Formats: sequence, C-alpha cells, structure tokens
Amino acid sequence: MDLKKKMLRDDALEGKNIIVTGGGSGLGKSMTKYFLELGAKVAITSRNIEKLENTAKELEDETGGKCFPVQCDVRHYDQVEAMRDAVVKEFGSVDILLNNAAGNFISPTERLSANAFDTIIDIVLKGSKNCTLALGKHWIDQKEENKTILNIVTTYAWTGSAYVVPSATAKAGVLAMTRSLAVEWAKYGIRSNAIAPGPFPTKGAWDRLLPGDLKEKFDLAKKVPLKRVGDHQELANLAAYLVSDFSAYVNGEVITIDGGEWLKGAGQFNLLEAVPEEMWDMLEQMIKAKKG
Repeated sequence: MDLKKKMLRDDALEGKNIIVTGGGSGLGKSMTKYFLELGAKVAITSRNIEKLENTAKELEDETGGKCFPVQCDVRHYDQVEAMRDAVVKEFGSVDILLNNAAGNFISPTERLSANAFDTIIDIVLKGSKNCTLALGKHWIDQKEENKTILNIVTTYAWTGSAYVVPSATAKAGVLAMTRSLAVEWAKYGIRSNAIAPGPFPTKGAWDRLLPGDLKEKFDLAKKVPLKRVGDHQELANLAAYLVSDFSAYVNGEVITIDGGEWLKGAGQFNLLEAVPEEMWDMLEQMIKAKKG
C-alpha cells in the first residue's frame, strides 16, 4: 500500500480559505501543501517571515495554488487580529482555522525555569486561544456559517506525560477548548475538532527534541505496535477530511493517528511482549505444575 497516496478528490477544498499557524515547515507545511492541491487558498503564519515567504513560493510552484505568508506571533492577540484582517483582505473571507503552531522541551520539570514553562503555554494554549477567539468572534459578528476549527493536540493531552509537562498541560487545555466550543459554537455554524498525532518525525522539531544520537537510541518506531512512524501524507489526509464538507457531521471529536502507540503504553501488561517464546513455555509449565 502506498502511504503517500492522496485520499480526497482534487476539488475537495475548492473555494475554501484556510489559515495554518506554524505553516512554514514540518507538519504544517505538509498539510498546507495538500490543502493547496485540493483547491484551497492557504495563509501560513509564524514569526519567521523569510521562512514563510520561501515556503509559500515553493508550495505555489509545486501546486499552482495560492499560498499567502503572514508574519504573526500567536502569543500576542493584537498580532493575531492583524493577521486575521490581512488574510480576510487578501482572500475575502476565512473558512478554516488550523491551530498547528507549537513548541516543546524534553526536560525534567524541576530543571525548567518559569519562563521556559510559560513559553510553551503561551505558544500552544494561549496561541490557540488567541487564534480561535479572533476568528470565532469575527465569524459570529459577521454571521458567517459553515466554519471549521481544527486543533493539533497529542495523545498525552488526556494521559499526561513526564518530561514534557508544559506541553502536556497546554495541549490538555486545547483539548478541553476543542470539546467545549464544539457544543457552544455549533449554533453559529462553527465546528471544532482535533487530531492527536503520534510519531510523525520532522527534521527541525525532532532534531531539537532528540539531538545527536538520541534519535537512534530512542527509536520511536519500537513504541508503535505497527512498528513504524507516520508518513506526513497520512496526517494531511486526515486533516483535509476534517476541514472538508465531507466531515460536516463530525464535531467535538479528537481523532488519534498513532499506529496504536498510546494504547500500547497504557496497557498495564503490554511490556510482556518482550518475553521470549521459551520463557512463556517455562511459565506455562510452572503454572500447570502449580495447578497440579
């Protein structure tokens, strides 16, 4: 099976105008590319305007679509409002918000400064809140319907995780916001959903999280029952479906795409897969002997 195959028909997002935060690289770039291929116009935002402009040109050349770069630090509400207004001016309207901008540290929590903790909370939780509020208020004031918010969370948003406590805290807040607004804003014609991806390695993010030879020692594929990491197109396929009209009855849902990784970690006895066959034979004989 070709995991890089595209799922939806070519015009699935025709006429849709999308904002992707953190769209200049990594998974944001991959999702943006697929949205463009499906006929959408996409505005990408981050703090680095040079990277955004390079990405926009590259994606326009590859897809023939319209990609609009807008500099914005999502931690600041005034910048988010200015970004929203710039996109509305350029495209005429916005139909979809994809809150993808994120940051993370792998560190014992006691080693983190208060500022380091705040940085992650501000980008992930406050940034998602700022964009959601700015677009949501605009849609409601303008009485625009058939709008969609898609948030990128993580599976540890509901389990928690050691050594990434700021990220877990922030993503849990985004998850709660997703489900809460799915109910509250449905009456305005606004859907709210989320994706919880497992390992989808990107060069920039994973190099920062796992520098040097740590990537080899911490083999992500070994944690996944399917014995592999995700392909970017797989995530892009899911994101495209959730922002398309084909998912019009999906609201307040969080879809995990991780090859079963978090379920493997959650099961109390899952580590027993490391027991070799001959040891199982020995254990079975011991149990039978005890019964006898």
